[in-house]
Amino acid sequence: MSSEAAPVAEPVRIPVALPAGATEVSGLWSVASGTDAVVALAHGAGAGMNHPFLAGLADALAASGVSVLRFVFPYVEAGRRMPGPAPHAVATWAGVEAWLASTAPGPYAAVGKSYGGRMASVATAEGVIAPAGLAYLGYPLHPPGRPDKPRREHLPAIAVPQLFVEGENDPFIDPRAQFDEVVTSCQNATVHWIVGGNHSFEVKGARRPADEIGAALAPVVAEFARSL
Repeated sequence: MSSEAAPVAEPVRIPVALPAGATEVSGLWSVASGTDAVVALAHGAGAGMNHPFLAGLADALAASGVSVLRFVFPYVEAGRRMPGPAPHAVATWAGVEAWLASTAPGPYAAVGKSYGGRMASVATAEGVIAPAGLAYLGYPLHPPGRPDKPRREHLPAIAVPQLFVEGENDPFIDPRAQFDEVVTSCQNATVHWIVGGNHSFEVKGARRPADEIGAALAPVVAEFARSL
């Protein structure tokens, strides 16, 4: 694995077939020197692909030899703050997979922060995409304080490896027993815990910039991507 400077991310346009018609979304494609894995990286509900957390993670992955495609969902492309219908996100993941198939053929890992990862899991469970594996950076199992509203029914249908990267103090997976039960119900799932981390992987008493927090997760994501 190399530790060179991250390559410059190239702006790209990704075709997406929405139910209402064809559109395009913005992406950033970082081709790593001597790449040995490919990652498609989706943002969370409240931030686009240029959020410092995602940028720090993408740059660190690319510098380590993993090529990365960051992209936005249609609601961000349209300048809206709230996520659109789930089928729009699923269609976007399908467009991302098709773009990678023509640009960097071969297996890839679908990785997403919170909402972006959950939408990748839905697209995989529905058979819309076929990544070699899925990595969730803070899976939003339920809204904080609402463990009665779990987003779990589709996860056991996923056959490829699933990696849950979770902060120990993430309110989206509290109570822990419920989260543990969900992971056990999956066919092939592992968990990487961030000690003391919240949903953004911030640790109380250890303040760090968001880009550094994202970069610190790169070795975990890279190892998973290379294992597929």
